[in-house]
Amino acid sequence: MNIRTALLAPLAFLTLALPALADPIPLGDLSRYLNGLTTVETDFTQVNADGSVSLGKVFIKRPGRVRFEYAPPDRSLVLASGGQVAIFDAKSNQPPEQYPLKRTPLNLILDAKVDLGRAKMVVGHREVEKTTRVVAQDPQHPEYGTIELVFTANPVTLRQWIITDDLGQATTVILGEFKTGGEFKPSLFNITDEVSRRKK
Repeated sequence: MNIRTALLAPLAFLTLALPALADPIPLGDLSRYLNGLTTVETDFTQVNADGSVSLGKVFIKRPGRVRFEYAPPDRSLVLASGGQVAIFDAKSNQPPEQYPLKRTPLNLILDAKVDLGRAKMVVGHREVEKTTRVVAQDPQHPEYGTIELVFTANPVTLRQWIITDDLGQATTVILGEFKTGGEFKPSLFNITDEVSRRKK
């Protein structure tokens, strides 16, 4: 065996020993999947930046509406509707904190038309342990942070997302089994109605 053969033999063995890396799900397929989601209801587990864990239920109605109901003892609520996000603190009697939905990366999947192929929107797209992970940002405002979407295949299903805000703090939301295609009352996402209910 010459030196060249001796050097290449271990590399050939290593190549045969490693499993073939799967390709990530194409961005076009993921965009079509997200655009096909109209209403979603599911349980969620939220892992916060400080390591604390919250449980609850999330209702999504695309475009632009989402409701996070946190389970006791938290009982907080986050609503997005009409281009605004409202955070209701269960321990406070003050009005909810509000800011534009477009300032959160979650807006990217609540948009009326999701197009992950837009220039400079996706900054990461890879296969990791049988999941496809897509890191997306607002192309016009990357300073708003990123959202990392985690999908499984056959069929394509969104399993979790990780939002990293403008301060670099990451919040992970792990989703349960989806109930799709249901009907939600408009009041479920109405920020003004929720403020009125909490004043009673």
